[in-house]
Amino acid sequence: MPRVNTKGPVRRKRNPLHAERVSEVDWKDVDLLRKFISDRGKIRARRVTGLTPQQQKRVATAIKNAREMALLPYPHAGR
Repeated sequence: MPRVNTKGPVRRKRNPLHAERVSEVDWKDVDLLRKFISDRGKIRARRVTGLTPQQQKRVATAIKNAREMALLPYPHAGR
């Protein structure tokens, strides 16, 4: 007997950049970029953030630039 999906319909995550009407991601906008990094400083995955591939690439580049300018933390191993 085949398995039946009991979880219901899959909902797409809401795109946070569209919700805030952000057209261009800037590395100086630290408040926006903090939404896309974890508490340990890692960049969150696309399936978690709900961004398109192009937006995820721009956000990742902006986060890396902000890290170079010491505006955001680098990831660290917690113990």
